[in-house]
Amino acid sequence: MALRQTKEDATTARLEGCSLPEGGSWATAARKSALARLQDMGLPTRRDEYWKFTRPDTLTSSEVPRAAVFDPKDEPPVFDAIDRLKIVFVDGVFDPEASDDLAMAGVKIERLEHAAESDIHWAKELYGKLETNGQTPVQRPLAAMNTAFATDGLIIHVTKKAARPISLIYNHGSDDSDVLLHHVIKVEPGAELTVLENGPAAARFNKVMEVEVCDGAAFHHVRAQGRDHERRAVTHLFGRLGAESTFKSFTLTANGVLTRNEVVLEMIGDDSVAHVAGAALGDGDFHHDDTIFITHDAVNCESRQVFKKVLRNGATGVFQGKILVKAGAQKTDGYQISQALLLDGDSQFLAKPELEIYADDVACSHGSTTGAIDEEALFYLKSRGVPETEAQDLLVKAFLAEAIDEIENEEISEDLTARLEGWLVRRRG
Repeated sequence: MALRQTKEDATTARLEGCSLPEGGSWATAARKSALARLQDMGLPTRRDEYWKFTRPDTLTSSEVPRAAVFDPKDEPPVFDAIDRLKIVFVDGVFDPEASDDLAMAGVKIERLEHAAESDIHWAKELYGKLETNGQTPVQRPLAAMNTAFATDGLIIHVTKKAARPISLIYNHGSDDSDVLLHHVIKVEPGAELTVLENGPAAARFNKVMEVEVCDGAAFHHVRAQGRDHERRAVTHLFGRLGAESTFKSFTLTANGVLTRNEVVLEMIGDDSVAHVAGAALGDGDFHHDDTIFITHDAVNCESRQVFKKVLRNGATGVFQGKILVKAGAQKTDGYQISQALLLDGDSQFLAKPELEIYADDVACSHGSTTGAIDEEALFYLKSRGVPETEAQDLLVKAFLAEAIDEIENEEISEDLTARLEGWLVRRRG
């Protein structure tokens, strides 16, 4: 009872002065439903099972923690060499002058603000729906809060293979910005889309992306999180996969005082494939949490979770990953690996890998390891004339390679590898 009252009081305090955005009938109904879910669940605390490794206080407090704004001139833009359609948000507000023309063959892009004004829209069948499904069996109140109060974001409808990736760029302009963005993406049967994301977004960032990948469709997602170190972010990626569909997501994270990335996938179509991967590099006051939940509810589906973290100077990494195989989901192939490389004795990695299986014809495995640099490998490189700091960087890159290899597009993979190398060089010594 005491915990329940604490959560209610914290939720009431956080929502004081907040009002639901105005909109058409479908958006208003979805927002009211999300607010009811949020009030019923209450905001998370450290006593919640899936928040015991990560303090949610600064993500839920009424006061927004400040984050110094990074000068973009200090670092070249991510994905700058990639031919892409750029869509820019500044502190959560669409910036039309910095963005490209949103027109692209086979892809219709609208702003949530405009789509929500209509009484009839295809997004009615998705907005808040995948987030609602993702609340069971684990509650995700910050996602419900996003659905209730987000006013901007993108509604993307893909009807064929997109000619180039859509690049979402989140710029940070105010040191006390508090941003909620909500994207809805539907990839129709046989269509294909790649989405790139980068940028600090805000002092505090709460983002939801709901993606439906229909039969035979493919969705690729590559994200780079970095730059402003003092930022705090919680992101949610909800996906639903149809038959013979493909969903692949990769995230590279460097810097950030607090980042929690949640991915919740439903595999409801036979022969679907879902790969979720991440590489994180933390130095000092750095807390990075990957929380993944993949549900197999169809026959002959494949899922992979590959997460690698490199930590030093007291940084903390968290991995909570689950594979749920429902009854009837025969011939499931589920793979999960989470590993951390600790470059000193002050850093820590906290892991909670889980399998829950109700079918008998499956091949599922999980593993989690934590260790230091291989001294024999380091000695070998040094004996061949490689300076110690460079040798250590080579071993770090080799350690992260399995996660980065999950990126199918070679050009994007090379871009992020260059970012990784730059981060390592800047922190040598």
